[in-house]
Amino acid sequence: MKKILVVGAGKIGATIADFLDATGDYAVSLVDRDQAGLHRADVADSVRKLQADIAEPGMLRPLMDGHYAVLSAAPYHLTTTIARAAAEAGLHYLDLTEDVASTRAVRDHAAGARTAFVPQCGLAPGFVSIVAHDIARRFDALDTIHLRVGALPEFPSNALGYNLTWSTDGVINEYIEPCEAIVAGERRMVPALEGLETLGVDGVTYEAFNTSGGLGSLCETYAGAVRELNYRTIRYPGHAQAMKMLLRDLRLAERRDLLKDILEYAIPATRQDVVLIFVTVSGRRDGRLMQESFVRRIHGDIVHGRPRTAIQITTAGAICAVLDLLKDGHLPERGVVRQEDIALAAFLENRFGRVYRGDRSPTPIHGA
Repeated sequence: MKKILVVGAGKIGATIADFLDATGDYAVSLVDRDQAGLHRADVADSVRKLQADIAEPGMLRPLMDGHYAVLSAAPYHLTTTIARAAAEAGLHYLDLTEDVASTRAVRDHAAGARTAFVPQCGLAPGFVSIVAHDIARRFDALDTIHLRVGALPEFPSNALGYNLTWSTDGVINEYIEPCEAIVAGERRMVPALEGLETLGVDGVTYEAFNTSGGLGSLCETYAGAVRELNYRTIRYPGHAQAMKMLLRDLRLAERRDLLKDILEYAIPATRQDVVLIFVTVSGRRDGRLMQESFVRRIHGDIVHGRPRTAIQITTAGAICAVLDLLKDGHLPERGVVRQEDIALAAFLENRFGRVYRGDRSPTPIHGA
């Protein structure tokens, strides 16, 4: 049985811990600085709960002794601290961060490490990069790679058309930081909330716009090989304009803590969400310009007797699948592992990854 340390007892971290614990293959410890948050974490009694402020120097390292891997579901600004401790302790490291700067720091810590460092193992960045790479490799020459992902309320009822379904810090960060892209064959940084487009799915109209971090390492992988590569977040119409007013006109981009307080005070959370995934690749195949797409609509479900939202299931399912693949010898056990290094077929066959196949129940099975 592999001992796993999950850092961050929020909704996603608790779901990760519960998913892994339910298999019987992992002994899971869940750590967070907030004792009340640990108490609220919806996990089985067999998950060990540890209270520690990992931002304090020296607090995290002793907790890692004897563990196989550490999985970070903590806020992005703690990513570097956790990665550094994992390198020192000789643990495998996986995270969910969408923050570009944090991911660069993780790669730095992986240099010379004796273990695997697998950043950005969630939905986006994460699974969508696996899909995009799988489709792209079937073309003779590439033209465009477009990734569109949204975690949305099923029943929007406010001017933002939005409910809080995951990390507020993460949402704010991706709306502010510059976004990587390939434009006209050149790697560029483009502004968040721009590139607005309209798309329709099953009679519902959505908008999509640039947000930071969703591409993972795809820009590096496809530099010089594609004319256009970008990631955009899906929302209901009007969301981008409303966020521009808050972030730019009211200058709340300069006061992130205040914006977080406002959003968490005024915007309710919801368990009734849906995750939309659209990955589209175009290019030349047998002399013809062709396009291939991967589309999924994933809803919440009851898993191990507990209600889990779509964003919990997809994000936790992705990082748990990657851990499984690492444990079973399907991934390199040393150095940086990109999402593009993960085979889509193996991912979708995994007990956790199967939620992305469109199966109704994502409940992990016992054993490998």
